[in-house]
Amino acid sequence: MALPEIDFSRVEQLINLAFDEDLSDLGDATSLGVIPSETEANAVFIAKDDLICCGLPVTEMAFKMLDQNIRFNALVNEGDFCPKGTILAKFKGNAQALLTGERTALNFIQRLCGIATTSSRYAKAVKGTKTLILDTRKTTPGWRNLEKYAVACGGAANHRIGLYDMVMIKDNHRELAGLEGEKGITRSVQRSKENFPQLAVEVEADTLDEVKEAVQAGAEVIMLDNMTNEEMTEAVKIVDGKAKIEASGGITIERIPSIAALGGIDYISVGALTHSVKAADISMDIKPE
Repeated sequence: MALPEIDFSRVEQLINLAFDEDLSDLGDATSLGVIPSETEANAVFIAKDDLICCGLPVTEMAFKMLDQNIRFNALVNEGDFCPKGTILAKFKGNAQALLTGERTALNFIQRLCGIATTSSRYAKAVKGTKTLILDTRKTTPGWRNLEKYAVACGGAANHRIGLYDMVMIKDNHRELAGLEGEKGITRSVQRSKENFPQLAVEVEADTLDEVKEAVQAGAEVIMLDNMTNEEMTEAVKIVDGKAKIEASGGITIERIPSIAALGGIDYISVGALTHSVKAADISMDIKPE
């Protein structure tokens, strides 16, 4: 699975914001006050736990925004499994710049590796089936491109990127549009296709009756929201290959294999890939050159 591209123009903005809140107008008072300006140093990133690597290009960018002369050498690839003790990258350059960028660089790579590692665990839970694990829009504001990149590094897949690249009709949309109730899904799908014919339409279905209506309305994707495995089995029969099926809501990693084993579930979306991950444990060791 090809990795999505990193939007480095957006990453630059994020790094600038991070440095701005860390340095303000004075700068790194400790490094500037203690370390001679001409001191050079060697540094490494070391994995302190087993992890999936993700985010090295971002850390390289962060350091080089402080000093273009820093030499950065990644020793593993994005998406690689790295057991505890793996040296992820070696880099050398001005010691003040390396120390100034340390925490910002680690904040990026630790979170991205955490997402990639969690995504890998979920992706393994459907291994051997035709079901894909999808992320959601439950991402850190401003970080979506990076966090969805990290999901892909871990072997899971990306759902829609934003509100602009797919129509997803939920009960709140139907109610506020005055289309709740009988044939509300049908009219919602029709309106969506008229206004945005270039976009796929997904419908959230809470009941099997709503699944039936979504199929008849011509939705390309039907989300089974908080359904039991038994209800999903019936939904698969109703859809009968006429649309893609996404399971969502109440999804735990323990439950995923049983859902994938039902057959006919194309996607399982999991907000936990991005909204509640634990940052990976990575340290930066530095020594004078």
